Amino acid sequence: MIDQAVLRRLDVAAPRYTSYPTVPEWSAAFDAADHSRALARAAASAAEPLSLYVHLPFCRELCSYCGCNVVVTRDPTRVDRYLDALEREVTVMVGHLGDRRRVARLHLGGGTPTFLDEPQLLRLWQILTQPFRLELDAEVAIEIDPAVTRAAQLTLLGELGFNRISMGVQDFDPEVQRAVNRIQSFEETAAAVEHARSVGFTSVNLDLIYGLPRQTERSFSRTISSVLALKPDRVAVFSFAFVPDVRPNQRRLPVAELPGSAAKHALQTIADIGLRAAGFVAIGIDHYARTEDELARAVESGTLWRDFQGYTTRRANVTVAFGVSAISDLGFAYAQNHRSLGQHQTAVDKGRLATCRGKWLTDDDQRRRALITQLLCNGRADLGPGGTTYFAAELEALRPLERDGLVSVDGARLALSDVGRRFARNVATIFDVYLRRSGASHTFSRTV
Repeated sequence: MIDQAVLRRLDVAAPRYTSYPTVPEWSAAFDAADHSRALARAAASAAEPLSLYVHLPFCRELCSYCGCNVVVTRDPTRVDRYLDALEREVTVMVGHLGDRRRVARLHLGGGTPTFLDEPQLLRLWQILTQPFRLELDAEVAIEIDPAVTRAAQLTLLGELGFNRISMGVQDFDPEVQRAVNRIQSFEETAAAVEHARSVGFTSVNLDLIYGLPRQTERSFSRTISSVLALKPDRVAVFSFAFVPDVRPNQRRLPVAELPGSAAKHALQTIADIGLRAAGFVAIGIDHYARTEDELARAVESGTLWRDFQGYTTRRANVTVAFGVSAISDLGFAYAQNHRSLGQHQTAVDKGRLATCRGKWLTDDDQRRRALITQLLCNGRADLGPGGTTYFAAELEALRPLERDGLVSVDGARLALSDVGRRFARNVATIFDVYLRRSGASHTFSRTV
């Protein structure tokens, strides 16, 4: 529980810190030539494994709450053209990577990756695995919508070697589903979970969102109970990011029925209590895992990592990303692809990288990124050598959050309290020099 006055002070707009510096700070001045130089630098470490991400943007319908980069269509031939472009993009990227081809982690996201039918999924797999070599213990993951995923697709994915699956649920309440234009029954979700396990998926994650229209404490409690009945290995409980200026589709929501900050906090508390009581451990700012899960063990050892694809124990210091809007994290630089199908295809048709923006990281950026990542992953961080002097202004700015019981400071060591873990984004903003400069000029979701 948290005092309501403190809750009101903490309810501010802030980044989610899937990257640092955050995406709004990246620049179009970082172009394909910069991206090429960054890849060449990454290629020098040929013995180290990569992480691969592929963005598959297609959806049959647009959910009203959605904040992803999607293409709404019912034309399957658009996928074939997209796969042609992906094949060319992989060829271009491999040319820059040289002998660095080992892969520790592969993630298909979207959109709806299972918009692709079985032959299209098989073709995508071949496009990726012909030039790249998956390690024997690689994490191979996919995001799906159970309402549009067939058993035959899951069977194929299992045969190919996919071992982790994340299923969007958001909320099982029919009224909430109608409000956000996403209809999905408990029964079809249960069938997808059962079949995924039967074909070899060893880890099942379910995604929930709190703060949606028409959610109540009673209805969300029922959703948590239904989720627990499915016996997932992991559960993500995301705060709804209502940003209609950035995502115009959110204007279709019944805005008057959105819960306020106090009600949202109550919903999150219901999820937290219910999941902990069922044997889950809180992971980072919005995930839960069973106590025997490797994520839970990584939190204990302080080795958890987080990136655009979520929390993982399989950290690779370079993520190479393919497809529209996809983001590559090269350790010392970020590079994002064009957001439109046309611009992406035009670039790769010409044998170029599809870069639209990015950023080289300074030494200061990397130091702050490491600190923020440790806070948001493991709930504690060390300021490093000379840190109390280097971050003197930040330590002074932390004092109000210290008084509120969110964080404790012991010399160069920071530790979040249980309440502080929920508001780790607030703590992270103290170390974000770009946020201090830009002020309110960027649109971010609320921390409550």
